[in-house]
Amino acid sequence: MIRHLVFWKLKESANNASAKENAEKLVELFKSLEGKIPELVSIESGYNFNDSAAAWDFALSTSFKSKEDLDAYQVHPEHQKIVAFVKSIVSDRCVVDYEF
Repeated sequence: MIRHLVFWKLKESANNASAKENAEKLVELFKSLEGKIPELVSIESGYNFNDSAAAWDFALSTSFKSKEDLDAYQVHPEHQKIVAFVKSIVSDRCVVDYEF
């Protein structure tokens, strides 16, 4: 199994919305992927409530059966629809992929 973790720093304001509003929309967008991408085994996301300076604003956790399935997810049209929105609201990104 493959775990794909992504963390983002969100812009304070983007697309006429606050970071929290954009995060709420992002949670719904990621949730909408369930059942639409066959390779996607699980997906969870959320807005961080920890106010530490070391904390990231938003996290996404997905799992896949193989690296090839992760690759297929990355280019899937439903995922790509979300990528455009993400790029408009984030200022920084961090990714970790590992096998478990």
